[in-house]
Amino acid sequence: MTGVEEVAVVVAHNERVTLRVGDVFLKVDSDQARIDVEVEAMRLAPVPTPEVLWRKPPVLAIAAVPGQALGRLGEPSPASPAAWAAAGAAIRKLHDAPPPPWVGKKLVGLDAELERECAWLVDNGVLPAGLVDRNREIAQAAIRPWTPVFMHGDLQITHIFTDGDEVTGVIDWSEAAPGDPLFDLAILTLGHEERLGDLLAGYGTDVDRDVIRAWWSLRSLLASRWLIEHGFDPSSPGCEFDVLRSQMG
Repeated sequence: MTGVEEVAVVVAHNERVTLRVGDVFLKVDSDQARIDVEVEAMRLAPVPTPEVLWRKPPVLAIAAVPGQALGRLGEPSPASPAAWAAAGAAIRKLHDAPPPPWVGKKLVGLDAELERECAWLVDNGVLPAGLVDRNREIAQAAIRPWTPVFMHGDLQITHIFTDGDEVTGVIDWSEAAPGDPLFDLAILTLGHEERLGDLLAGYGTDVDRDVIRAWWSLRSLLASRWLIEHGFDPSSPGCEFDVLRSQMG
């Protein structure tokens, strides 16, 4: 890096700040356990990941990956069906690998968390009761036993990069853990439900689409308050509130 390179803020909230300086990303995180997970997950994952350049707590420096993200939430994905299929194949390779050795999220208490967040959305006039109740009903299908896999845990559409029809990198591994494979597939297609078929062409069709749909509702309901309280807008076009509305059909 040189002293004249432009610094851009990628993500900023009270838990983490990510800056881009040229071709280097600097992650500033006071939670060193989260950074430990990210570094170890990238080492273990059998898919392309960013190169770790250096680490000096609370900062982790990683190299940018080549190519372009599959898309952005709220915008049509410019990636080809073949690129989505390649992403599906990469995710399947990850899910078929041995899970990481740390503890993942449990189902215990998820019903209570869902009830609490739904009540907050209605009581504060954020969303109408009918919309919340219908999505809570759909979301119940995701709360079921699963066989844990190597789950990325935050597989947003901006976290998979492709060049042409090849996956060049998967970024942001701080939520990686043993978990539900259908959660990863749901998060990647959140707001891009029309690309699920392309994704499954590479991943394999031996999945329950109703559970993926349930995760769309569950994730949107659980995340909305956090997004609002951290300065993000789930009511933006194509984002969480639109996802919840789309489930009413």
